[in-house]
Amino acid sequence: MSVFYIIMGLKHMFNPSFFLPMMPPFIPYKKAIIYITGFIEIILGFFLIIEDYRFYAGSALVIFLILVFPANIYLSINEEARKKMKVTMQFCVLRLFFQVLLIYLAYWHSY
Repeated sequence: MSVFYIIMGLKHMFNPSFFLPMMPPFIPYKKAIIYITGFIEIILGFFLIIEDYRFYAGSALVIFLILVFPANIYLSINEEARKKMKVTMQFCVLRLFFQVLLIYLAYWHSY
C-alpha cells in the first residue's frame, strides 16, 4: 500500500492536469488542492512503512480517502469529466468500489 500511495502522490505532483477533470466546479484552487493531496499521499505512504506510525497513517488515510471520495462520485456522474479523462462509466463505478476497498485496507492497517 505504501508504494501505491507514494506513486499516486508523485503522479499528483508531476501531472496535476490529469486530475483536474475530477474536481467539481465548486472547488476553488483546484491545482493547489491536487498538489496538497499528492503531498499527503506521499507522506502517509512513507508513514505506512514505519511500524510505529502505521496506526496514525492508516487512520489518516481513512479520513483522507473519505474526503476525496466526492471527486470519484463527481467523475462517475459527469460525462464531460469522464470524456476529458478518457474513462468509461464502468471504470468509474469500478473505481468507486476500489475506493471503498482502499478505505477498508487503510482501516485494517490502523487496527
